Amino acid sequence: MGAPAGDLYVRIKIKPHPIFERKGDDLFTTINISFTEAALGTEKEIKTLDGKTLVLKIPSGTDSGEIFRLKGKGIKHFNSSGFGDLYVTIQVKTPKNLSKKAKELLEELQKEVKE
Repeated sequence: MGAPAGDLYVRIKIKPHPIFERKGDDLFTTINISFTEAALGTEKEIKTLDGKTLVLKIPSGTDSGEIFRLKGKGIKHFNSSGFGDLYVTIQVKTPKNLSKKAKELLEELQKEVKE
């Protein structure tokens, strides 16, 4: 009202999500599992962006750095149907402070397991 027409500039800054990283319509996250969970296999609950919980079955022998794809659990495609994927990277955490008994058990295991 009363001012000449002009340009409006808007600067948008997107805060990083604490759990997910977005690349296009795909989401990426990392979960930590223990050495024994990696060796024996386990199931882990994974939160999705919409707050739902999924169960990810991690097979025995999973290596640190392995990536699991949860198809259709990413971001909704823009102007089309369907969703991107959710990729879950496994990080195996190695224990730092072992009890004497735990150390003995791991040494015994090392003798049994030959890779």
